[in-house]
Amino acid sequence: DPGAAFSAIIQLGTELAVLLYFRHDIARITRAWWRALWGRQGTSLSRRLGSRSSDARLAWWVIVGTLPIVVLGVLFRDVVEGSLRNLWITAAVLALFALVLGYADAVGRKNRDLRHLKARDAIALGFAQAAALIPGVSRSGGTISMGLFLGLNRTAAARYSFLLAIPAVIGSASFEWITNAQEITSATGPGIAATLIATAVAFVVGYVVIIWFLALVSRRTFFPFVVYRIALAGVIVVFLTLGILDPISGA
Repeated sequence: DPGAAFSAIIQLGTELAVLLYFRHDIARITRAWWRALWGRQGTSLSRRLGSRSSDARLAWWVIVGTLPIVVLGVLFRDVVEGSLRNLWITAAVLALFALVLGYADAVGRKNRDLRHLKARDAIALGFAQAAALIPGVSRSGGTISMGLFLGLNRTAAARYSFLLAIPAVIGSASFEWITNAQEITSATGPGIAATLIATAVAFVVGYVVIIWFLALVSRRTFFPFVVYRIALAGVIVVFLTLGILDPISGA
């Protein structure tokens, strides 16, 4: 296990891919939010909160949805970086949330898009993202599952998942870099070179996967990801049982 700092920092690579892919959406949403905030669409509280602009509301929902993972991440940081980093837990959670994703995809109405999000949806999606503090949940898997339960269509759930992750991942990576940079350069750490290489690879792979993933979910179900998660959980259990992997160190 290269440590929580390494895991957080290399996610900057995937977030750079998200920023690049969604740059036009992000610019449009940010402009709309700024205009609403400063009263360009009316000075009442409801207008400042985006009652006249779905893009401005979406920006507020991303902010609201980020709060749970910030609060819970700080409160349970020691647990997240300690006892939860156990491969038995990861394997169990991988399988469990594969079933959650499959069930959500099967029963979700899929008749809402991002224009229909409300404050209660943003809060629920925020707590779903916070569940990813548990290794194996998957940030996107958790938020997409919740989005499907809330009736979002597959593409809307996926796009919101990507947007919601931006502040959380960048904030987490920055925090880990500031507070745990010594993990990277310690004698048993991965080192700066390996971390930079991993981050660059994450960027390239992340960008390609975003394109492929959004094209896939616009036409197909999430069933392949359910199978993948269950299969990966099974492989981890076999390796742990055979002693190939240590549940704590991961090697």
